[in-house]
Amino acid sequence: MLVPYDSLVQLPTETFEALIKEYLFTQLEDGSFSNTDEEGLQRAIAQCKQALKQGVLVVEYSEDDESIAIRQREQLGY
Repeated sequence: MLVPYDSLVQLPTETFEALIKEYLFTQLEDGSFSNTDEEGLQRAIAQCKQALKQGVLVVEYSEDDESIAIRQREQLGY
């Protein structure tokens, strides 16, 4: 199930940014994101928020294992 962007922005800022950071750190592990200083992290968070707003990235909630993750929309086939 996809979580609408309007619902995401209603989350506390800390919660929303923690979800984004988790996504960014998975990108760091696979080499897609390499700038780990605080300024780079803040820029990456802002870019992720914009990509979520535009629908390039989406938040998917899995009812099977009760997990939530940011994914690229094109990889999901929605």
